Amino acid sequence: MSAPQRFWDLQPYLQSLAEGDFSLQGGRVAQMVGLLVESDGPPAAIGDFCEIRTRQGRPIRVQVVGFRQGRVLCMPLEEIDGLEVGDSIVTRREEAQVRVGPQLLGRVLDGFGQPLDGKPLAESGTHRNLFAAPPGPLEREHIDEPLVTGVRAIDSLLPVGKGQRIGIFGGSGVGKSTLLGAMARHNSADVSVIALVGERNREVRAFLEHELGEEGLRRSVVVCATSDRPAPLRIRACYLALAIAEHFRDEGKDVLLIMDSVTRLAMAQREIGLAAGEPPSQKGYTPSVFNLMPKIFERAGKFRQGSITGLFTVLVEGDDFNEPIADAVRGILDGHIILSRSLGQAGHYPAIDVLQSVSRLASAISTPEQKRAAQLIRQAMATYDRSEDLINLGAYVSGSNPQLDQAIQLRPRVSAFLRQPPEEFTPLEETLKRMQELGG
Repeated sequence: MSAPQRFWDLQPYLQSLAEGDFSLQGGRVAQMVGLLVESDGPPAAIGDFCEIRTRQGRPIRVQVVGFRQGRVLCMPLEEIDGLEVGDSIVTRREEAQVRVGPQLLGRVLDGFGQPLDGKPLAESGTHRNLFAAPPGPLEREHIDEPLVTGVRAIDSLLPVGKGQRIGIFGGSGVGKSTLLGAMARHNSADVSVIALVGERNREVRAFLEHELGEEGLRRSVVVCATSDRPAPLRIRACYLALAIAEHFRDEGKDVLLIMDSVTRLAMAQREIGLAAGEPPSQKGYTPSVFNLMPKIFERAGKFRQGSITGLFTVLVEGDDFNEPIADAVRGILDGHIILSRSLGQAGHYPAIDVLQSVSRLASAISTPEQKRAAQLIRQAMATYDRSEDLINLGAYVSGSNPQLDQAIQLRPRVSAFLRQPPEEFTPLEETLKRMQELGG
């Protein structure tokens, strides 16, 4: 008896063969000059990830940053020990994705999306592309709801809306990380995604344990690429954090995205641009730096299914708030918070210079009573600042200016209201009540 006839459906396999790309996807390393690996092949596009296989069998991940005379220019994402001329290089386009899901909450990841905290990472979840385009302008919703930070100076006079992008500007050592930690620990968002780009190794653990704390980490995802990591990996860490934030946003959550710092991100892009042969422009920054920033910032916002509120720190060089990066960031974002070194030196925390800071959406997310009180407090602060030298010299005679007399009387209470220890959280109701008492 003959064997039963089997019928196989070959159509799916034929379809795969018809749609498959069987062109050569490999190449060979030709030389390395400075920070660049030049190779003959593989076929790749700008931004693609590739992998070099050394003769010892060690893989080295690289990213395509340009082309020169028919050769592919890549920058390594990790150490290049053992790299030789003639080593094979292949494209790894699947590397431009990250596995996302609830298993990321409470975890600390590197720029590749691998855990840094020594614990295994569950292989559940879905994959998401790193380099998604920013949503279109008509896909955004109006920002009309405040995000509570627990910091009185911000919630009262510089309110942040869900979906707003705010820059925090300051020199080194004025309390940016401390302020970010307090906001990440106590904010009213559902999830916090924190990107530490170009930080010192020592500061990462200090931020996690002292600033963020267990409470803040429990509902956060931290992505870290320290200053000793290659420039492409620092930029990849930024895109990794954006993709994770967008995943939680698509689940309908309000996400707080914290990026520290934009300046070090710009320095990483400058390093890549100069290595690839870009001409330097303002203070040595290449055109690709100013092209990168809006692509990052515009991925935050309020949308129909959720929101991403962005807090981006800018480390100003020499306390120059008009240097190129600070100036470009201020022009894109929806507001800026200026941290003053003189306030910090006087022991005033948080060292927010209220009069120099602006929230462009304050009128849209504040009640009429809050706006009136904020205006009166700002007027009193500005009146006192204009005459501070006369007051300190004893040249002002009480009673000469009733408005200034009122500002002098109010100043200690305003200063006490704006001072707040990092560990202290103030509910929005209490903040507004104390604000009304000051402005009433």
